[in-house]
Amino acid sequence: MPYGKVLYESGCELRYVYFPTTCIVSKVYWIEDGLSSELALVGSEGFVGLALFMGGGTMTHQAVVSRAGSSYRLRRSLFLQAINCHSGGDVDQTLFLLLLRYTQAMMTQITQTAACNRHHSIYQQLSRWILLNIDRQSSNELILTQDCIANRLGVRRESITAAAGKLQQKGFISYTRGHLSVLNRPGLESQVCECYKVVKTEFDRLLPQ
Repeated sequence: MPYGKVLYESGCELRYVYFPTTCIVSKVYWIEDGLSSELALVGSEGFVGLALFMGGGTMTHQAVVSRAGSSYRLRRSLFLQAINCHSGGDVDQTLFLLLLRYTQAMMTQITQTAACNRHHSIYQQLSRWILLNIDRQSSNELILTQDCIANRLGVRRESITAAAGKLQQKGFISYTRGHLSVLNRPGLESQVCECYKVVKTEFDRLLPQ
C-alpha cells in the first residue's frame, strides 16, 4: 500500500474491502474547484469499505493511502458472503457486530471533524490531526509536507506553517523538511480541543480490543 495509492474514487463501485495493518487511509472529499478536505482516517482499528457493508456500493469521497504500509484485501463477494444472510453462506456474527460498532465510531469521527473544522482554530485542528495520525501508527513521526497537511485540513499552507511554528516553539513537535515528530505528547494533548477526546473515547468504548 504505497503512499498516494487510491483505493476508490467518488461514485465508483467498490471491488474490495481493506483491513489496514500498518498503513493509514484518508477519506478525502474533493469539491468542484479542486480543493479538498479530509473527512476521517482509517488505521489498524478499522476497515475501508463501508459502502459494501451498508449496502450502498459507492461513496461520495475518495479513499487514498496517506501513510505507506500493509493491509489485508478481501474480495467483494467473499466479504458480502460473510455478512449477508441472503448470500447463502454462514453469517459471521462476530465480524458483523464488530463492523457495526466500527461504523458507529467512524460516524463519530466524521461528524466531530466537521464540527471541529467549523468552530475551532487551525492550531487546534492541526493538534487534533497529528494526534489522530500517531494513534494509528507505531511511530511518533509523520512524513508529510505542509502542502499535504493543508490539503487534508482544507486550509491555506500559510496557516499550517504558522500553527506548526507555534507547536514547535512550545517544544511539542519538531518539523523540518516534511518530517514532523511529536516530542511531547502530553503537551500536545493540552493544546487540542475536545474533539480529539470525543473521538478517542468513542473508539476506545466501541472497539476496546
